[in-house]
Amino acid sequence: MKKIQFFDTTLRDGEQTPGVNFNTQEKIQVAKQLEKWGVDVIEAGFPIASQGDFEAVQGIARVLTKTAVTGLARCQKKDIDRAYEALKEAVHPQLHVFLATSPIHMEYKLKMTEAQVLTAIHEHVSYARQKFTTVQFSPEDATRTEKNFLVKAVQTAIDAGATIINIPDTVGYTNPTEYGKLFQYLKQEIPLFDTVTFSSHCHDDLGMATANALAAIENGATRVEGTINGIGERAGNTALEEVALALYIRKHFYQCATQIDLGQTKKTSEFVSRLSGMNVPRNKAIVGSNAYAHESGIHQDGVLKNPDTYEIITPSLVGVETNSLPLGKLSGRHAFVSKIEKMGYHLTEEEQNKAFRKFKELADKKKQITEQDLHALIVGEVSEANEPYHLEQLQLQYASGQRQGAIVSIENSKGENQTDSAVGQGSIQAIYNTIDRIMKHEVCLIYYQIQSITAGEDAQAEVHVTIEDVKTKKQFNGIGIDFDVLQASAKAYIQASGFAKQKEIIRTAGGTL
Repeated sequence: MKKIQFFDTTLRDGEQTPGVNFNTQEKIQVAKQLEKWGVDVIEAGFPIASQGDFEAVQGIARVLTKTAVTGLARCQKKDIDRAYEALKEAVHPQLHVFLATSPIHMEYKLKMTEAQVLTAIHEHVSYARQKFTTVQFSPEDATRTEKNFLVKAVQTAIDAGATIINIPDTVGYTNPTEYGKLFQYLKQEIPLFDTVTFSSHCHDDLGMATANALAAIENGATRVEGTINGIGERAGNTALEEVALALYIRKHFYQCATQIDLGQTKKTSEFVSRLSGMNVPRNKAIVGSNAYAHESGIHQDGVLKNPDTYEIITPSLVGVETNSLPLGKLSGRHAFVSKIEKMGYHLTEEEQNKAFRKFKELADKKKQITEQDLHALIVGEVSEANEPYHLEQLQLQYASGQRQGAIVSIENSKGENQTDSAVGQGSIQAIYNTIDRIMKHEVCLIYYQIQSITAGEDAQAEVHVTIEDVKTKKQFNGIGIDFDVLQASAKAYIQASGFAKQKEIIRTAGGTL
């Protein structure tokens, strides 16, 4: 079977999702889980974009032992040099360099002629090959590029030393028929097509990202780019878990194999969901909570008689487990650490100690600890450890006029405590008004969702919020987990507000966002 490489850009393109903000420690944890899932390449970030991005790429390059690590670079030597510094310690370093080739991008964004674009491609791919053995070139907005010029751009990159060519559907414009024919055309026109790796990179603006990626594979692509849960700019990217399962379930049709460990799929999805603050829709293919649920009586009857009647994917295939976790308040540290390591978490001794203390606190409150509870606990610990603001205390009281009052205390990373109060039409509004007063910024709440992590009266509440900065219109996500719904709501809002406050400080100081 043809081997298909998986190129994950959750930490680069996925982080461009409005409201998503990964810190360096979170990125490293995600990268380790992606390596465990089996991806071939991780695009760890855009090193020239900021010091934070550089440090994250460098940190990931240092810790991964099997997976190739790549960084993004424009056709500029300073970008390539910065990427090299970040990636030079990687076991398998790669570089991803790009330049737009569509008429609209060349005229309005680049203000370059076709000749100038070809010259830039040759110059910078050649320069990149001096520093990297593996160089990928992407003609940005390829699907809106004139075909004859696309061939020239791709051939120029190959002649300059590019070993991988990515054909990005940057704005989600194409469809499976067109995209498949584009790969056929390139195969006819590029003499070295079969000696170079060709890759797809699709966006989901028209809801066809996964279908387009599979069409590319059918027509010669041997690498697929995408993100976990399909997160990314605008409507997002190709959801890699969907491609992985499609290639496996329909392997007789596609005749392709991957090195993806499908049993890690659900875990990887939940990991990214919690750290990104992007909730997975219930009806999401492969990883949604309803993906293996059957409501119809006819369906239920069929599944009970033979699961194959209505299930083409067994829950266990993607790691959906129903067994509860045999850990409780009498469990020791060794058993706890052993379990979370089997779940894919790699914590320092100090982080293990903190997580174990939280586990004991949780075990005192909850009769039955599940893996979902542990995932929430560990992800929360990783996330909160690097957050600049933490909820210290929350108090609610009834105010006059059928309003609620809230007193909130927040501690910052320096150990300084700020307390304020405000009122609102309800408890949540009062809490959020108080937090806004403490943060001293103008934001509006545009999304709020609450759900239980597990079933039962002792379930923990998980709250997702998205806020928007009134001035910049930038969005920020937050997630909070607690037995108390109001505490969870406050934690989620503080996390989102903390991200917004950090960006505001950087902007005021004149830094790069």
